[in-house]
Amino acid sequence: MIIGIGARRGVSSQEAIDAVHNALAELGRDIADVQLLASAKLKENEEGLHEASKTLGIELRFIDHDELNRYDAPSDSQAKRFGLTGVAEPAALALSEKKELILRKKVYGRITIAIAE
Repeated sequence: MIIGIGARRGVSSQEAIDAVHNALAELGRDIADVQLLASAKLKENEEGLHEASKTLGIELRFIDHDELNRYDAPSDSQAKRFGLTGVAEPAALALSEKKELILRKKVYGRITIAIAE
């Protein structure tokens, strides 16, 4: 599984960790099933995402905007104002094998999570 993460500016690592755990719980899946975390390049300076990645022990990759825009986000996204089709859903899809969302974008406070296989 690939977890795509969108985040508001200045999120804490705990916000990201809680959102990941809540999304996995909704699917009845375990953190051990997660291969990668993914987000947009525009989020690569978000320290909370980096810290969450380290705490969870899961690599975080930032996807180029051109790559993200190759994927249609089935849900409406605030990322359109940055010229992106989305963040969480396209990021999860971009790195997944089956290119199939098993959890469409869901907002957990200031974090958005989507999960793909």
